[in-house]
Amino acid sequence: MKFLARCAYAAFLCVIALPFAAAQAQTQPASQAPASSSTNGEKTVEEAYLQESLETMIIKEQAHSDSRDTKEIALQYARQAIDAGRKNNDIRDSLEYLALETTDIISRQAGLGQPTNNFPDIRAKACDYLGDFPSVSAKNALIKVVLGDNEPMVIAAAVRSLGKIGLNENNEVTQDIAFIVNRYNVLGPDNSLAFECLVAIQRLADKNGGLNDPTAIRAVMQIDAGNYITPVKTMAEQVLNSLRKYQVMNSSK
Repeated sequence: MKFLARCAYAAFLCVIALPFAAAQAQTQPASQAPASSSTNGEKTVEEAYLQESLETMIIKEQAHSDSRDTKEIALQYARQAIDAGRKNNDIRDSLEYLALETTDIISRQAGLGQPTNNFPDIRAKACDYLGDFPSVSAKNALIKVVLGDNEPMVIAAAVRSLGKIGLNENNEVTQDIAFIVNRYNVLGPDNSLAFECLVAIQRLADKNGGLNDPTAIRAVMQIDAGNYITPVKTMAEQVLNSLRKYQVMNSSK
């Protein structure tokens, strides 16, 4: 019921805001028309801002819904906004909320029993989209997912986006990736997760001119020597060779 009430409120705002904006544009003298107004059908700055504000409001309300299908729609709208260049902090916040469900945010029926917001595919997709927001906030949210989620597919998506973002101050990210490699070596090797860890380590090395984190190097070596399929072990050998070349190059400077 809360979600329906929020949606009704958002729709109500749309209904009352757009006619008001149109009326303002009609009654404003031409000499006072804003520089951003257009006579060829293009949106003014005010109209574009109103559209973006309503879009982010709807995405936020849908992300906070209890319904998996509604969360999926929120992700679809977020993807459309990202592809159209309408990225903003509000959309990022909604994606962080979805990525951290069951880690930081847990819903239960009457406060008891199993979580009612446990949707691994939603969390994984939100983690993937956060890779389009190269910021400390997105990086921190993804690290929380890596350390707190229990679904390999979600962790793999978070690791993939951490590599895409490329931030690794004080080797924070590579150390967390190495922790995950060690953890799943004990719990049971996961080929997909190991491969994403290798790709992320390679991307972080490329974005930072190499790596000086021994835990990351040991993690790659563990995969190379571990019980993984041949393509994963081959990738580990390639990453080790790449890290060695970076080390040689940096030491010769």
